[in-house]
Amino acid sequence: MRHRVAYRKLGRTTPHRLALLRNLATALFDRERIRTTLAKAKELRPYAERLITLAKRDGDALHARRLVRRSIQDGQVVRKLFDTLGTRFATRPGGYTRILRLGPRKGDGAEMAILELIGSEYKPEKKAEKGKKPPAAKAEPKPEARGRPAAKATDEGEPTPRKGKAKGKEPGGGKKARKAEREGAE
Repeated sequence: MRHRVAYRKLGRTTPHRLALLRNLATALFDRERIRTTLAKAKELRPYAERLITLAKRDGDALHARRLVRRSIQDGQVVRKLFDTLGTRFATRPGGYTRILRLGPRKGDGAEMAILELIGSEYKPEKKAEKGKKPPAAKAEPKPEARGRPAAKATDEGEPTPRKGKAKGKEPGGGKKARKAEREGAE
């Protein structure tokens, strides 16, 4: 029986687990929404909420900032936590985060979740009204395929084939057709 045993070990040593929680908290405050496993999200929630409560302090803000700085090394994230998030949750008496379950992960079946700060919900753009067409954007020519140069033209004006071209992509360019060409050339 696990009486009076708090926290999850997450399969890590204590320093590794603390580093994981610090990194997850930094990412949460920076992006306001992260995707992780359910166990990590449940473990991160009280850790992150404690830091937000420190950011709400008025009287001893310098001491609170130093306490938060122990856990979060990134100065911009600490600034955002105190300036933006601390004021956003100033009147809220706790419960600053929400866990949304996503289901099992494809590779190993681990239960996944999204941990987000309250007030940073996903807001999809409104669809255009029916009957009205959105302004047409100017069609730009598509760039060449990623990192591949364009095919060079030969004297006859036909482009030369690229090396490693996928089989069967050219009309009549299958394995049998190439074999027949070789035999015909001999």
